[in-house]
Amino acid sequence: MALVMALVSAPNFAAQAANDTLRIGSKRFTESYILAQVLAQTSAPHMLTPPAVLQGLGNTAIVYAALRAGSIDLYPEYMGTISLEILQRKTPMSIEAMNTALAPLGLGATIPLGFNNGYALAMREDKAQRLGITSLSDLVKHPALKLGLSNEFMGRADGWPELAQRYSAPQVPVALDHGLAYDAIAQNQVDVIDIYTTDAKIDHLGLSVLKDDLAYFARYDAVLLYRLDVPARFPQAWAALEKLRGSIDEKAMIAMNARAELQGVAFDVIARDHLASKSDAAPTATTGTAGTDTDPGQRGFWAKLFGPDLARLTRQHLALTLMALGGAALLGIPLAVWVFPHPRLRAVVLGAAGLLQTVPSLAMLAMLISALGLIGTLPALIALMLYALLPIMRNTVTGLGEVPIGQRLAAQALGMTAGQVMRKVELPQALPSIIAGVRTATSIAIGTATIAAFIGAGGYGERIVTGLALNDGQMLLAGALPATLLALLSEALFETVEHLMRERKA
Repeated sequence: MALVMALVSAPNFAAQAANDTLRIGSKRFTESYILAQVLAQTSAPHMLTPPAVLQGLGNTAIVYAALRAGSIDLYPEYMGTISLEILQRKTPMSIEAMNTALAPLGLGATIPLGFNNGYALAMREDKAQRLGITSLSDLVKHPALKLGLSNEFMGRADGWPELAQRYSAPQVPVALDHGLAYDAIAQNQVDVIDIYTTDAKIDHLGLSVLKDDLAYFARYDAVLLYRLDVPARFPQAWAALEKLRGSIDEKAMIAMNARAELQGVAFDVIARDHLASKSDAAPTATTGTAGTDTDPGQRGFWAKLFGPDLARLTRQHLALTLMALGGAALLGIPLAVWVFPHPRLRAVVLGAAGLLQTVPSLAMLAMLISALGLIGTLPALIALMLYALLPIMRNTVTGLGEVPIGQRLAAQALGMTAGQVMRKVELPQALPSIIAGVRTATSIAIGTATIAAFIGAGGYGERIVTGLALNDGQMLLAGALPATLLALLSEALFETVEHLMRERKA
């Protein structure tokens, strides 16, 4: 296992080990992507190495865990979220009280960006007018209305559970991805959704924002949540970030969100244009993940599919897949050989490998992040390796079981030891079955590797995550198609290998 850990640790984000690289994270929704680029492009001219942007890391819990673990240095957050969700306080806190509570954790909150992006519930304006609904108190009088709420809002301390209790709401909502909820309400599949008050699609879809007449929702002023050592490590970059204080009002943020969601402009382009409007000097480009196109006029499907990030994403996806398969083979084949002569132990080990297959991939990642205290490549590789174990081990055991007993007896009669019989007779005979297992594991790994982007490990999943955040079907397809093509190429490669093996045997 030590060998496997060494293998999977090797490619872990270089940025995480480099003390001179500022690592900026973001959550998985449009505004957070844009703000991360604003922060990166603001700090880039004042650093020797460009900031690393880890986009779309997931919900609050994952991004905050990454900050605590040191996998990122800062990210844009909201005061209401910090006080009510992260610090688990019952009432909103001032920024001074917030920093007093964050300091023992090695964290701080500062640089209010100038706008409030609060939670609210919204419904189609025509339906709201027809039913006479203008407030949340009006909403709860219509229990038949179908609520589609984002997964995070459903579970937040400041989300639906407490809101339902405050208003005695009788509705039982269904969970939706935030980006998909707008399509659902536009198509009348749900009646009410949760929104961020700076979302661009509120006006675009003609939604009516319901008044919070019992004043449940706190203010969610945008700030930077950061590790306390960042100002000392990057003094010039931090001084530049300080100048962002109060520089983005709600109107500007809504306009930036609209450019991304309604016009398909890349996140880095939006950030660059916003900063250029505040200064005569154009900001320096940054390294990062999603949204690296520089021409907002060429954001059609083919531009997204063959974008400048394709080579990088392909390298990352291949590295994740190959190293996970290598680790699974190094662990699984010897383990299968060891348990093969022991039927009861074999059943237990294969059963455990099969049980791992039933764990949902995101749940597996969450458990690994919690256990390792890391996001990025390491937990993603371990998860992929665990999913690849079963087909490799099962096919190894099956192949060994199909070796004719006569060949074993003949080898023993020639004076071979058990180890020699295994190496020179049984494993060569079982090789086609083992390769078939690796073939199956490869297809599983290529498909499952797309989840790595949810924790900042890269690969084609970055496009899928971005497509979900923007509700952009073309971007989703631009991530899914290369993964499918890679799986087909792997199938062709294994078919060629098996054909050559059959010819050689004949």
